[in-house]
Amino acid sequence: MKKKVLVVDDSALVRRILSKILTDIGLEVDTAKDGREAVEKALSNNYDLITVDIEMPHKNGIQVIKEIMDKKPTRILVISAYTTEDAELTLEALDNGALGFITKPSKIGTSLQQIEKEIKQKVEEILKVPRLKILMNRRKASKLKEEFSNLKSINTDSYAPKEDLKYILIGASTGGPRLIETIATTLPENYPYPLCVVQHMPVNFTKKFAERLNSISKLNVVEASNGEEVVPGKMIIGKGGWHLHFSRRSTDNTVICKLAPNTAGRFFVPSVDEMFFSALEVIDPKKIMAILLTGIGDDGADGMVALKKAGAYTIAESEETAIVYGMPKEAYLRGGATKVLPFPEIVKEILKFGARDELQKV
Repeated sequence: MKKKVLVVDDSALVRRILSKILTDIGLEVDTAKDGREAVEKALSNNYDLITVDIEMPHKNGIQVIKEIMDKKPTRILVISAYTTEDAELTLEALDNGALGFITKPSKIGTSLQQIEKEIKQKVEEILKVPRLKILMNRRKASKLKEEFSNLKSINTDSYAPKEDLKYILIGASTGGPRLIETIATTLPENYPYPLCVVQHMPVNFTKKFAERLNSISKLNVVEASNGEEVVPGKMIIGKGGWHLHFSRRSTDNTVICKLAPNTAGRFFVPSVDEMFFSALEVIDPKKIMAILLTGIGDDGADGMVALKKAGAYTIAESEETAIVYGMPKEAYLRGGATKVLPFPEIVKEILKFGARDELQKV
C-alpha cells in the first residue's frame, strides 16, 4: 500500500512540481492550496507525511502545524522560502513539532527541481520516523529541562586552566535543533569548556538559530566566524554555507574558528565530518568529546571513527531517543562510538565532562 502525502502550498506551480517529485518515489499525493484546507484535510485523512509552506493565506504554516500536532500528530516537513523572516518562522515550526525543513529557491520551477535530490532524501528519511518518535519530538524544551534539573548540582565552579582546556564537538541534523537548545539551556554559565556545534542548516538559518539560543541560554552562543575564539562559556554554531574548521592563533596558541568553502563537494554544508577532521589536526584528540546526535545519512560517522582511534571520547545517540537514527547509527556500526547513550544521558555526560575530577563518578 502506497504511503500518502499531503502537499500544502499556495502556489499551484509548487504543488505540481512537488507532487511530481513525490509521485516519482512511489508516494500517493494529495494537495491543499491554503492553511485552512490543509487542516481540514489533515484531520479527516490519515497522511503519512505533510509538507507545509510557511507563508499561506487563511492560516500560515505555524498555525497549521500547531493545530495538526495538537489534534492529530503527523510527520511534518517544512518546505518554505529562503528569507531571514522565514528562517525565524521555520525555527518556530520545528519547536512546534515539524521534523525538518527544506528551503525553496527564490525562483521556482526548474530551481525547485534542482533540489529534487534533497527533497526525496529528506522525505524518505522522515517517513522512517516511528509515530511514537513524533509524539516524543513534540515535547516542549521546558519538559526536557525538568528532566535535567537534578544534574545542575554537578560542580563546575571554575574554568579549567588554559593548558587543561577540553573541547566538545556536536553534530546533528533532522531532529537536532531542540536537542541543541536543551544542551544550551541546561549548561551553567560557568561551564569550563567550549562547545562547537554543526547543525545541518542553510544560510540565514544558523545566525537566527544562534541568536535564539543566546537569548535563552546562560552560555554565550554565537554563529561561527573567521577568528572566533573557541573559549570557555561559549557555544559556537557552524555557519550555514561554510564548513567549520579550526586553527591556532600564532600569538597565543588559542584555538580559533576558520570558515572553509565546500571544496570537497559535500552534500551538507556545514558538514560534521569537516568539523571533526579539522579538530583532529588542530586539537589534542585526548581533549575532545565528540557527540553525534539524530540525523539523516552518515555525516560525521567517518570523522568520529578517526577521532576515537586517536583517543577522543566519542558518544553516539541511541536509537531509543534519536528522531532519525541515521548519523549516530553509522558512527556506531563503523566502530566510532566509545558509548551509545540516550539523549538525557548524553546531557549528563557533558555536565560530568566539565566537572571537577573528584566528581566525574557522580
